[in-house]
Amino acid sequence: MRKNLLAALLIGATVLPALQGCFPAVVAGVGTGVSATLDRRSLGTQTEDESIEWKAGSRVGDKLKDRGHFNFTSYNRKVLLTGEVASEDVKAEAERIVTGVPNVLGVHNELVVGPSSSFTDRSNDAFITSKVKSRSVDSGKFNPVHVKVVTEAGTVFLLGLVTQAEADSAINVARTTAGVKKVVPLMEIITPAKARELDVAQSSGNPSSGPAPVESKTP
Repeated sequence: MRKNLLAALLIGATVLPALQGCFPAVVAGVGTGVSATLDRRSLGTQTEDESIEWKAGSRVGDKLKDRGHFNFTSYNRKVLLTGEVASEDVKAEAERIVTGVPNVLGVHNELVVGPSSSFTDRSNDAFITSKVKSRSVDSGKFNPVHVKVVTEAGTVFLLGLVTQAEADSAINVARTTAGVKKVVPLMEIITPAKARELDVAQSSGNPSSGPAPVESKTP
């Protein structure tokens, strides 16, 4: 019962913002109550990530309006930039703008040069994300709250602070989910000891204020 409830809440937090324009405020409103106390990021970092997404969207929207479809996902102060743009120049400019947002530590620029995706395409991506999240719960091999799933044009991007074993399990779930064309792991790998330390800190209500230390990334 608890597993089904977690899956339903995670899916709801995924599909609603995807179909309503990907506004960070919506994500925060729906998802914070579900995952904030389980997230390995500190509450301060979670709040900063939401602020980064809002600022990035506002700044890119002001300067590159109607020149592309942009999505911004910040995790541990690193921004995943996805969507479609009119040219390589626009792609580069969007990355420059996002890099200039205060407290951004890095940018994964996955923008594609081409026509903007349709509502049907975006709905399908949201559906794929919901399936990956649901299957992550069913697998029972890692806490799905620790893995952020973003889907763009059938490509699944995975972010999070996870152990190597958790990363391998998350990648396997995504790769074996129907409709997924490609999996791009962007997770930050931490040791099992660090994972336990972060989990205990969050559950005790005494998380560190800064971003979690990074030891390595999945290839």
